[in-house]
Parts: sequence; C-alpha cells; structure tokens
Amino acid sequence: MQRKGTGTQQDVSEYDRNMTEVRTELTANVWQVHAEVGQAVAEGDVLVILESMKMEIPVESPRAGTVKEVRVKPEDVVQDGDIMVILE
Repeated sequence: MQRKGTGTQQDVSEYDRNMTEVRTELTANVWQVHAEVGQAVAEGDVLVILESMKMEIPVESPRAGTVKEVRVKPEDVVQDGDIMVILE
C-alpha cells in the first residue's frame, strides 16, 4: 500500500528566503533517498521515500530548485518536524 505525501516547507532564515527546508510530517523510517547534493529538482519530484507501518510514503519537492543538503540516509529514523532536505 502506498500513501502520497509531501514534506512541509519552511524558510531556513530571515536572511535567505531562497532556501527551503523539507521536513517530515510523521515518525517513520527512511527507506530510500533519491535526492543528491547539487541535483536539480522540479516541484513534485520524489526526494525521499519513508516507510511507516508497512506503507511507502514518498516525500516530494514542494518547489523547483537545487538540492543544497541531504540530512538523512536509508535506515535513519525521522521524527515529525525533522529536516530531511534543504533546497535552494
């Protein structure tokens, strides 16, 4: 069973409105990481796939941009609100 989902987005700081934090909305295991630093992504591209209760939950890019930082790896456990990816 698969559930479609997106990460939440927040500005990193007052000084750089071009950065977007992609955060998790639930506690889950990181199953796959599709994003790589320097990669150009479009809105809706899958960045990370989470697994929770035997469900795959894709986390999509909330906007087009370039991946600046990836803060998770497969088998990590993420909590609600954790930053997974930063886009610029």
